[in-house]
Amino acid sequence: MLQPSVTDDQPIRVLLVDDQSLMRVGFNLVLQNEPGIKVVAQADSGVTAIKAVDQLPIDVVLMDVRMPLMDGIEATRQITATHPETKVIVLTTFDLDDYAFAALKAGASGFLLKDIAPEAMVAAIRQVAAGEAVVSPRITRRMLELFAPELPTNDAVTGERPAESSLLDGLTSRERDVFDAIIVGSSNQEIAAALDVSETTIKTHVGNVLSKLGLRDRIQVVIFAYENGLAPKATAG
Repeated sequence: MLQPSVTDDQPIRVLLVDDQSLMRVGFNLVLQNEPGIKVVAQADSGVTAIKAVDQLPIDVVLMDVRMPLMDGIEATRQITATHPETKVIVLTTFDLDDYAFAALKAGASGFLLKDIAPEAMVAAIRQVAAGEAVVSPRITRRMLELFAPELPTNDAVTGERPAESSLLDGLTSRERDVFDAIIVGSSNQEIAAALDVSETTIKTHVGNVLSKLGLRDRIQVVIFAYENGLAPKATAG
């Protein structure tokens, strides 16, 4: 099933994907009166979601995980591979580690629980459309808890970084500071305060880090660090 709607001139164009029609109706009710956001299509499986993105210009997909024919993880993988300009937010009722990590590995820019407050969902859509990543705080904390045991420990005396840090040789010292802050879950505001610079400056540094490492967003930075065994540099105290 594919249900296209009429688009406005410059809204954030949203695709709703869920095999339960009541969930789609609920999400549509939340979004239909939001300025600058337009639900342009609905789909009831991963297969029809892919068809929708192939046929229509979509900015943000709200993607269910558990669906018939093709689940949301595989649909996300295919959509982000063929339409990198389209961002995916995975929504699920299940606060499970494997779903979150699989979704983010598949290329999702966000992972949220379906019980999220309506205003938070709207904010997440705007944030992802602007090129940022969105993951609920408890998912972020859990990801970091899972990653921490796998990251090599730096020498507490010398502060030496692991050999794998050669992957980061292209970063400046300040960009490496920002990289380290990202992989422990710090927000731009927190990084700016810690480094005593403006948030605008931090956004520039984050952009440089993403560009130099060939990554899409800060969630991919965390995954990159995990997969390559890159721990943050040692800090005093």
